[in-house]
Amino acid sequence: MDRRLTPFSGRIAHVSLQGGIDAPLTKGEAATITRPLSDLLTRPNGPRDRQLLYGDAVTVIDRDQSHAFVMAAKDGFCGWVDEAALGPATTPTHRIATPATHLYSGPKAQAPEHHALYLNARVTVTGQEGKWAITPQGFVPAAHLAPLGVPAEDPVAVAELLLHAPYLWGGNTVAGIDCSGLVQAALLAAGIRCPGDSDLQQTIGQPIPDGAPRQRGDLIFWKGHVALLTTPDQIIHANGKTMSVAYEGLPDAITRIEAQGEGPVITRRRPQG
Repeated sequence: MDRRLTPFSGRIAHVSLQGGIDAPLTKGEAATITRPLSDLLTRPNGPRDRQLLYGDAVTVIDRDQSHAFVMAAKDGFCGWVDEAALGPATTPTHRIATPATHLYSGPKAQAPEHHALYLNARVTVTGQEGKWAITPQGFVPAAHLAPLGVPAEDPVAVAELLLHAPYLWGGNTVAGIDCSGLVQAALLAAGIRCPGDSDLQQTIGQPIPDGAPRQRGDLIFWKGHVALLTTPDQIIHANGKTMSVAYEGLPDAITRIEAQGEGPVITRRRPQG
């Protein structure tokens, strides 16, 4: 079993594993991430696998050393988060549709901010005051929001919102993002389900046969790396060469990556909404 997608803490398992694992079972506890960002760790106080965003829904399966073992609703990714990052389950209505914004203490630009909110973070809007959306926690510029039922039309355009964001292994926001984080952010904003890591993303959509025309939005995979096509001959990706989200010519990227000893393109996929 892939530990990233297996809701088993090593002590307690989610009921979805009934019959497949010898461990105490739990239905878990519904909760929500209440920090702008929370690292999803391999173990309590361990290294980061990915990041969860404000408003992400999770199921809490176990608790240990001031951490909670959770399963994320958006992609099934499992890991440990700081217990202090969790709050009660909520019913969000909107997502952040810009690279980042702020949750403000009042409905004006001069009001002190509570904290940042990043692309795809989720909030519950209860009303509007002028150009400000009202949430139980504060105020958000309404122009920075999109209803959850209204996906972005073009995932590549979403990825381009994060152009020049710094590279961060396991990162999921404009504050720091890696190749699979960029792809996931872009596809989730467009309403396309997407796993968290590049090897898992190789199951997205449909394979593209060798020799078939390339088109905007196709995913190009190397071993341990993924990029989105912006045109038939250009990609956008979070990469270690520039340590940022950047454009690169596809032929140049293929040559460079293979010259580095990281191998050829291994597959292409076309996401489907």
